[in-house]
Amino acid sequence: MAKKITDIKEPQELGGGAVASINNIIMRIVAVFAASGLGVIGAGAVMGIDTITAVLMAGLLGVATVIERLARAFLDDGKLTINEINSAFSTVDKKAQG
Repeated sequence: MAKKITDIKEPQELGGGAVASINNIIMRIVAVFAASGLGVIGAGAVMGIDTITAVLMAGLLGVATVIERLARAFLDDGKLTINEINSAFSTVDKKAQG
């Protein structure tokens, strides 16, 4: 009997679908960089900071925050669950928390 699409469950830990999870994390990190960096374009101009410098600093800070949270979650038990990954990314997404 073939499995229905509704019968297939998303992996709860990084392992079975490790490549898919790693790709998901990488794409989300790129999105964090873009969202964090683009949010400061106007602020950098007002403060007299070069636009590229402001974007790079904000983007790298957002990415560093996420990577630190992922590393701490992994150090805790040697596994990354979907909830831990989502929690790490929600720290830089203010709209996800509200």
